[in-house]
Amino acid sequence: MVLAAGLGKRMRPITDTIPKPLVCISGKTLLDWGLDSLAEAGVEKAVVNVHYLPDQIVEHVASRAAPRIVISDERDGLLDSAGGIVKALPELGTEPFYIVNADTFWIDAGEPNLTRLALAWDDARMDILIMLAELDQATGHSGSTDFLLAPDGRLSRARGAPDGLIYAGAAIVHPRIFADAAAKPASLNRYFDEAIASGRLHGLQMRGSWITVGTPDAIAPAEAAVKRALAGAR
Repeated sequence: MVLAAGLGKRMRPITDTIPKPLVCISGKTLLDWGLDSLAEAGVEKAVVNVHYLPDQIVEHVASRAAPRIVISDERDGLLDSAGGIVKALPELGTEPFYIVNADTFWIDAGEPNLTRLALAWDDARMDILIMLAELDQATGHSGSTDFLLAPDGRLSRARGAPDGLIYAGAAIVHPRIFADAAAKPASLNRYFDEAIASGRLHGLQMRGSWITVGTPDAIAPAEAAVKRALAGAR
């Protein structure tokens, strides 16, 4: 599931004419950075939700060979992260699936991080497994930390603690957490908190460089980070 329906207000004036997922960084759209990572991890089908300037995204992904794209249309009303996933559940099936934000991406160091995430998944212990980054792995992050990672992999809220980690915009979730949920506006944070309470929110620190592009002035640092990361990988 690729979350691409946001309004991208902080990216104005660029997003006055294009949706944020189609903003280009180093010659590739934010959306394609995420879709390429999914393809590299062996994902054959990706559901992409759309709301703001949706026709541009629909047209853009039509030319992709992999993964195969299914559009989840939210033109009638923005459903936020969890609501958008619930609406798309008929296309996502009954097995655990990836969630990827369309406005962040990363450069892998070694084995692809999404592959590492899949290998770390333990259905008996987890409802959600999220990818995490340290502050010094991140470019463009203006907030504080999100989660504390325990030795057993379970997570709690960091509330800005300096030894905390950042949610890096990718996760694996089991659809059972959305049982009986309605397709109405709702945030994934609610489900994160429920999984914390039951001890079933786990995390895995990524390897490589994580990049978020929130405002127009974040584009140049993002492109510089890509250049550094790719140079270091050679």
